[in-house]
Amino acid sequence: MDEQQGRGASETRSTGRRVPALVLSGFLGAGKTTIVQRLLADARARGIRVALVSNELGELGIDRALLGQGGQSYVELEGGCVCCELSDDLLETLVRLHDEVDPDRFVIETSGVALPYDTQLNFWREPACDFIGDDMAAVVVNAEQLHEGRDLEGTFEDQVQSADLLILHKLDLVPESEWDAVEARLREIEPDAPCVRAIRGEVDPDLLFPPDAGELDRRGPPPPSRPHSHEHFETSEWNPPDGMRCDALEAALESRCREGLLRAKGFVRTAEGPRLVQVVGRRIEITEVDGEAPAPLLGRIVLIHRAGTRR
Repeated sequence: MDEQQGRGASETRSTGRRVPALVLSGFLGAGKTTIVQRLLADARARGIRVALVSNELGELGIDRALLGQGGQSYVELEGGCVCCELSDDLLETLVRLHDEVDPDRFVIETSGVALPYDTQLNFWREPACDFIGDDMAAVVVNAEQLHEGRDLEGTFEDQVQSADLLILHKLDLVPESEWDAVEARLREIEPDAPCVRAIRGEVDPDLLFPPDAGELDRRGPPPPSRPHSHEHFETSEWNPPDGMRCDALEAALESRCREGLLRAKGFVRTAEGPRLVQVVGRRIEITEVDGEAPAPLLGRIVLIHRAGTRR
């Protein structure tokens, strides 16, 4: 956006208005960051000012590198969940972004183990209740995870049952003949929330931010909290040696998957060049880095297990 457009957008924002908020949730590896990338590209094209809060369970800042974000409109909260350990940090961050950035929209991308409903309860706390308008919990669901019947209880179930909107994502990883059956399995867990299908993050942003969003009156007590189980997860960091061949790297990750690895993400200097490593369930992806890999993150992979399963 050029300077003149920026002044025009700023002039149209009114003092005291309420700002709509999207909580984008979903289990480890559902593809939330891909959807956020699409949302940000759409916002830039339409001159919409987005304040983004990204929550990573690990502490490397990998999502910042993947999203290419910088500046005051992006904040990354690391090392815990915004629904519990980092709830005060989230509240302080929302207030600061509101005061310093004056956004048209808030987007909170939670960690893969956070509960969206508990995250939304922060919008009723003072002073956020004075400026947060309508909000939505969109829960991203990995179609391949459903197809395999993997990790569908506990945190996954609580997330899905908290959804205002379900996004059945990564359908390209499942045979098209199985799409209806996969959605039916999701409907067994959450029969009421509307559901849209998506591939590679292609979701209509207007489904997430309807035109009339933003005017919810939050005076009065917050809605009651919902009973849920909050599983505990452990993170660790693996530092594969520089120059490791991609096939050897893949074999090492396969071994960790057999030991209960749920998610891995990071950058490695392989013999074939810098690579982005992503592990979701049993799927391992080692791809060329889009652009230049951030030097402080090279040779570092965050690993996430359920507590007590890591050997």
